Amino acid sequence: MAGRARADAGPLLLVAVVVVVTALLAGAVPPLLRATADAAIRDAIRRAGPDATVRVQIGWSPDDLLGTRQRYPELADEVDSARRLAGASLKDDLRTLVNPPIATALSEVFSIAEGDAPRTMQLAYLANTPEAGGGPEVTWVAGGAPAATAEGRVELPGDGAWTVQAGLSEPAAAALGLEPGGKLTVRDSTGLDRDILISGVFRPVDPADPAWRLAPSVLEPVAGADGFGTVRIGALLSRESLPDARLALETGQLTQTIWIVPNTDTITMAAAAELAAAVINLKTRSDTSGQSGETIRWETRLDSVLDDARGAVDAAVTQASVLLVAIIMTAALVLLLAADLLARRRAPALVTARRRGAALPDLTLELLVESVLLALLAGAAGLVLALLIAPGVSWAWALPVVLVAAVAGPAFGVVTAARATRNRRAPANRSARRWAERTGQIRRATLDAALVLAAIGAFVSLRQRGIVAGDDGLPASAPALAAVAAGLLLLRLMPLGTGLALRRSLRSRRPLAVFGAARAAATSGRALPLLAMVAGTALATFALTLDATTTRGLSDGAWRTAGADARLEPAPAAAGSTVDLSARIAAAPGVRHAVAGQTLDGVRVVANGSAVTTRLLAVDPAAFGRLLADTPIAGAGALDRLGPATAPVPILVRSVDGTMSAGMRIDLLREAQSSVPLTVVGEAPAIGDGPQLVIADASALAAAGLPVAPNTVWVTGPGAAGAVRDAGVTGTTVFREDILTGRRDAPLTAGLLLLSRAAAVTLLAFGLLGLFLGAAADAPERWRTLSRLRTLGLRPRDTRWVAAGELLPPALAAAITGPLLGLGLAWLTREALALRLLTGQAADPVLVPPWWQIAVLAAILLAAAALIPPIEAVVRRHRNLAETLRIGG
Repeated sequence: MAGRARADAGPLLLVAVVVVVTALLAGAVPPLLRATADAAIRDAIRRAGPDATVRVQIGWSPDDLLGTRQRYPELADEVDSARRLAGASLKDDLRTLVNPPIATALSEVFSIAEGDAPRTMQLAYLANTPEAGGGPEVTWVAGGAPAATAEGRVELPGDGAWTVQAGLSEPAAAALGLEPGGKLTVRDSTGLDRDILISGVFRPVDPADPAWRLAPSVLEPVAGADGFGTVRIGALLSRESLPDARLALETGQLTQTIWIVPNTDTITMAAAAELAAAVINLKTRSDTSGQSGETIRWETRLDSVLDDARGAVDAAVTQASVLLVAIIMTAALVLLLAADLLARRRAPALVTARRRGAALPDLTLELLVESVLLALLAGAAGLVLALLIAPGVSWAWALPVVLVAAVAGPAFGVVTAARATRNRRAPANRSARRWAERTGQIRRATLDAALVLAAIGAFVSLRQRGIVAGDDGLPASAPALAAVAAGLLLLRLMPLGTGLALRRSLRSRRPLAVFGAARAAATSGRALPLLAMVAGTALATFALTLDATTTRGLSDGAWRTAGADARLEPAPAAAGSTVDLSARIAAAPGVRHAVAGQTLDGVRVVANGSAVTTRLLAVDPAAFGRLLADTPIAGAGALDRLGPATAPVPILVRSVDGTMSAGMRIDLLREAQSSVPLTVVGEAPAIGDGPQLVIADASALAAAGLPVAPNTVWVTGPGAAGAVRDAGVTGTTVFREDILTGRRDAPLTAGLLLLSRAAAVTLLAFGLLGLFLGAAADAPERWRTLSRLRTLGLRPRDTRWVAAGELLPPALAAAITGPLLGLGLAWLTREALALRLLTGQAADPVLVPPWWQIAVLAAILLAAAALIPPIEAVVRRHRNLAETLRIGG
């Protein structure tokens, strides 16, 4: 055994390398994917922001008694109690997954009568300090914190008025023109006036405090929050003034809410699912506090956010499983081919041992000890390497390749020994020989049909349900099974092709072509080399196509989100100079286009009797069309359909659910004013990630009585990002390159792109190994044939041409059919793999064949086939003609 292992050290080392590489990938990828899934869940929760927050609506205790209302100075303590009650509703093991709850008391939105522009006001009490119930820290730059209007309990008639004190931020005070001591009169939804006394002007200590995100209008005015053309301004309440706000407002005009935000530092995918299930359970049943009888209502979109995140994780698992199965199946073909090579090299020794009386079980045990030891050592080495780069190891994925490495060598060796020593003779009867031949053909056809049916079944399963936890692995094997099945069908066609080439070469006057075609025809029935080459090239092309399609989809998704190379949304204080700002940016070096327009979220329209909330873009169609024409965003030509018509105003729409479509009449709703009629004249370009989009001509909207105040600047050109940064304007900036980098570096996307590239390189290497091992297995017979031809007068250079004629046909077939098959597999699995969930697009990305990479892949395979004859000639150069003449047979 030791001597045989030393003699065949090369093939055995190759087997060990294949097992180590495959075990490394198979053992490391699943744990890395699980860790990446946890990171992806955290990233999704961060990106979702308010959508991932759990809102607990808790009603106030009654404050009316015999026609009067009472002021409760302990109202802030009641808010603290409600917050503790909401936190206690979660199980103990789930409380570590969320941040301390934040309590708010928000009033309804009042209208401000003073001024020409439509402005609104909202009172807000924020409490995020767990112990004392205090709000975020502020510094009072003028005046002081809101105080109580009256001390203790006060009774107020049911229709009486009450003044409440509140503070304003510096931007809010500047917008209203108020100072401490000033009074503001607002009007509620019932038409009653409410008086607000401004106690002071504050500046936030930490503007990034999570509590401010729950009432952003308190920090600075928010445009469009309450409808087209409106500006919402918030006023801050304190613990002392909260009871006055409760007394000054009607029942239902002050809402108490507890906000529970997931803790992204501790949450995992499994824990997030458990948290979502617990919240959904609380959401589906309203509970009642035993202390004061308030109704508790749970509201959240956390389950939807997690469903979307799990959808992306499932897509990643699907793609990773498909690539891993492809690697494992191709590695198995290479190991079978290596086992065949070992059996051919050991055939004389095995046959001699068998003829000298060695039993087949003894030979099996002898070969099995060697192969099992090698497979276990190589598999263990691969798993140890996997453990060094991954937070764990998955031995189940590595088990198949270890089993193949352990069993293939003994199986081929024993079959070789058994065939050489069996006493079965060929039948002399022609009909018996024909029956045996047809039986073999039927067996081969049955094998082909079974493999094709398995591939079809795998594809059907993959397209219908994808890959789910606990399945039988059939969907993940669809591309690999299809590649092997296609290689098997190509194998059945190879004799026809080589036979045709041989018949045509017999009519020529070129003997080298005859010899090469004859050798190709003689070896065209070798299954394993062709299967390994076809599977390797096809699945490598499949992996490269997934990588290219995902990369292009990420780029298109970033263009859609940003709408340009850069987008600037100035702060409300600087919004009035947006047009001048766009002109200044347009003059900067490297800027090709800079267009100003108005972007409004939450605009309400009525389409076919259904209320729809959409995003509205009011732009100059000509300028915006020229800007979009400078980007890959499609549909810029539709902007030419927007004209100056005002009744109804022509618009372009994009609706994911089809609520709005071409030719439809739509009404745009306005606060306390008549609606504006709109008509849909076409489909809008894909700008923004929202499900609904409306684009209109700014001048047409203005002529229809809708004020347009540009608040967004879109910029294109290589210097767009620098020009926006150098503009010196505070506000929100969005850069396409930053979006692309963020999505490309996102945990799931980055991991899958790396896996796709690693799989492509590994599969190409396995395909080349199939070529080299197949050539090595046939090398002795090829050398004997070429040696005989040399005795007939062929020169050494001519023998290399003959050898090339034998090796190039299967390599050429694999180089042509493999990439085409890989592209077909990518096209068939594009929808099932759900690449859109990783690229951030609304629909599946368009398939992007990496033509130059495919060309390089095919060229490498053909170049390797062309290099084998010269290499073999160098290896055999010490064989002289005298030794050739002494060869028997």
